[in-house]
Amino acid sequence: MAQKKNSSWIVNNLAGAAIFMVVLVILVSVGLSIITRHGKTVTTPDFTNLNVEQAEELAQEGHVKVKVVDSVFVRRLPGGVVYRQQPKAGSTVKKGRSVFLTINSIVPRKVVMPNLFGYSVTEARAELQNRGLNLGKLRYVKDIATNTVLGQYCEGKDVKAGDLVVNGSTIDLKVGVSGEDNTTVVPRVIGMKYIPAVDVLHDHFLNAGRARFDKEIKTYADSVNAVVYKQDALGEEKTLGTTINLYLTLDMAKVPAQ
Repeated sequence: MAQKKNSSWIVNNLAGAAIFMVVLVILVSVGLSIITRHGKTVTTPDFTNLNVEQAEELAQEGHVKVKVVDSVFVRRLPGGVVYRQQPKAGSTVKKGRSVFLTINSIVPRKVVMPNLFGYSVTEARAELQNRGLNLGKLRYVKDIATNTVLGQYCEGKDVKAGDLVVNGSTIDLKVGVSGEDNTTVVPRVIGMKYIPAVDVLHDHFLNAGRARFDKEIKTYADSVNAVVYKQDALGEEKTLGTTINLYLTLDMAKVPAQ
């Protein structure tokens, strides 16, 4: 009889221990989920062409935060509106993530041109953006080092490191390309606004052609808010530096679903 009681006591204790461990694992899992916000993600809103107050309102609705970290000067863009954001619109981020905004300055300022010689295209673009400058055309020439910067130009003229250029200026780059490593696949930019679309093309070492807007787009504000509804060579393999034409509209019905 005593042996049965002892056996029952052992079984009960083992069962209790097992239940305790299961509960503990569940509590730890829930706690970690709360701390890391695991699985609680949102899509980054598009803040382009909004003023800071509007961006903050949209950020609250989208469960993210916004921080103005830099400014550029674009003549045709209204002062004080968002020119660029990081992470890009449509990115998946955790709730409460900060989105860093570059706004259009009311008064132009000048910045020092960096020395981009020897940089990769990716490094050069990051450096330009850090200085409040924009990457323009990529002009490829034969060289042993693919995607290495060999020259830098502003408005068609050679610009040297240390020169003062207007913040927000577009800098074109001469870039090397070898005979073998010289192709890329054209990404999908349909549904994006023009500036983010150009950024994605640059990510793939391609150039954006002249934007082709619907006839209903008449103002610069319209052009900033327009989205790509058609593009050249989607998914095709092209040589580096190929120009991809983009067609933009305000009519969302013309934008095909993915």
